[in-house]
Amino acid sequence: MPRGGGWRCSAAPRRFCTPGADAFLNHPDPLTRELAQGYAGGSFLMDNGDGLQWYSVRRRALVPLGEGLHIPGSLRKHLNRFETAIDRDFAGVLAGCRSREETWISDELAEIYLHLHRTGLAHSFETYQGGRLAGGVLGLVLGGAFIGESMFHSVTHGSKVALVRLSQHLTRRGFALLDAQIQNPHLARFGTYEVSGAEYKALLNEALGREVSLNHDPSQNP
Repeated sequence: MPRGGGWRCSAAPRRFCTPGADAFLNHPDPLTRELAQGYAGGSFLMDNGDGLQWYSVRRRALVPLGEGLHIPGSLRKHLNRFETAIDRDFAGVLAGCRSREETWISDELAEIYLHLHRTGLAHSFETYQGGRLAGGVLGLVLGGAFIGESMFHSVTHGSKVALVRLSQHLTRRGFALLDAQIQNPHLARFGTYEVSGAEYKALLNEALGREVSLNHDPSQNP
């Protein structure tokens, strides 16, 4: 399996870099290493009421990068009404993703996400309006793959704009994959498409080999 190397962000200050996939697949922290290897194998974690378990799906949903992304006409006028940030309020995004009548993010899984954020594997891409957290996408970054786990909004269009801006940001940063895991009508509006398990693993393996960085100087736009 091709994998990314360690740190590689020569054009950016070190504090704005993210490690390559190999840094997590061989991470000294056992939990981070186990989770990275599980996601690199094509599985993902959920708690559907029977405890925390690994899941996989026969058809994997991918959000397009580049020109394949469809931006609904009704959303375009709202894009510039939000500011964006990365990892400014990871805990707030996590809390927002859990704030619903039914959630698969159990207390145990929430603690795992916080731990993975501290070790650098889990990240949040956020939208703000008037200084208030308006929405966001929570996910894991392995090489050139952003594996989306959940999203939320507290302001209308907050999560939609976050998804669009995330796709655009990943494209500019040279990512290969924005994984949404499971298709739904909301995601389909953005051109999200499904691939077979075999196709997904091939795309994921290619993405793991990319040495790219999610983060950037926050004084610049994502």
